Amino acid sequence: MASLQLYDQLLQFPLFQGMSRGDLAQVAAHTRFDFSKHPAGKTIVCEDDSCRQLHFLLNGSLRVETSSDDRAYRVVEQMQAPYMLQPEALFGLTQRYTHTYIAATDVNFVTLAKEEVVRLMDQFLIFRLNLLGLYATQSQKQLRHPWRRHPKDLTERIVRFFTMHCIYPAGPKTFYILMNRLADEVGDSRLDVSRSLNDMQRRGVLILHRGRIEIPSLELLIQGAS
Repeated sequence: MASLQLYDQLLQFPLFQGMSRGDLAQVAAHTRFDFSKHPAGKTIVCEDDSCRQLHFLLNGSLRVETSSDDRAYRVVEQMQAPYMLQPEALFGLTQRYTHTYIAATDVNFVTLAKEEVVRLMDQFLIFRLNLLGLYATQSQKQLRHPWRRHPKDLTERIVRFFTMHCIYPAGPKTFYILMNRLADEVGDSRLDVSRSLNDMQRRGVLILHRGRIEIPSLELLIQGAS
C-alpha cells in the first residue's frame, strides 16, 4: 500500500489523529501492519477469543453479536468503517473479546500486534495520549451510568434496558429475548411488558416477532421515550 494511502487510512482512527506527517511517515516505515480482506459472512473474532492485536476496520460493515452471561438473550447490531474492535481488550484484567464480529459485507482490515502497539506508545507521546484518552472516555461514560435519572415508567425502563445493552446508542438493533426474561430484567410483569412493547410497536419505533425485537433506529426509540 502506498504511503499516502496508508496515511489517509490511519488518520481515520483516533489513535493516530494529531500525529504529524513526519511521525506518520516514521510509523508507516517502521511498523509492521498486516492487511487482510474477508468476505461477507466470515467470522472475524469470536467472543472469549484472546486479544493479541488491534483490528482496524478500513471499509465495509460488521455484524456484532453480544450475549448475556447465561446465554438467555443477545443483541445484534452493525458497525461501519472506520471502526476498531475493542481496543480496551488489549490490556487490563481480562484480555479477551466480549463480542463476536462477523463480516456483514466484504471487509478490509489492518491489524497491529500488541508488541507494536506497546512500541508506538513508548515512541510517540501523541499515540500514548490518544490511547489513554480513549480508555478514560470509556471509563467516564461507565461511571456516569449509576447517576443517571431513574426511568419514570415501564416504557423508559425497557428503553434503558435496550440502550444499556448496545455498544453504540444509534442505528438498527435486533434483540433475541423472550418476553418473560425481559420482564424479569425490567422488574415488571410479562403482561405489562407486552402491553408497553405493543404500544411502542403501534408508534412505529420497534417491531415484535416471536422471541425477537427489531429496533429500526435506537435513537428514535430513545427520543420517543423521553
